[in-house]
Amino acid sequence: MTQQFGAFTASELYCPKCKRAQPVREKLLLVLTSGELHEFLCTGCGDSLAKRTVTGPAVAPPPTPPRPPARQRRLLR
Repeated sequence: MTQQFGAFTASELYCPKCKRAQPVREKLLLVLTSGELHEFLCTGCGDSLAKRTVTGPAVAPPPTPPRPPARQRRLLR
């Protein structure tokens, strides 16, 4: 069976504190080697309603810039 949909992102979730479906905002919690951990927060009360992990291709760390040559110290005699 072919994949029909890509990734889903929630726009509203049920909030037990507000007792109704509320708009949510997505907050990035952690960047892991296996993906990113996101949290959905209620816009009404700020409670955490859900979490999701977004996986994708492995992200290589940014290249480190080359170090400048070490300056030699002059010895005072």
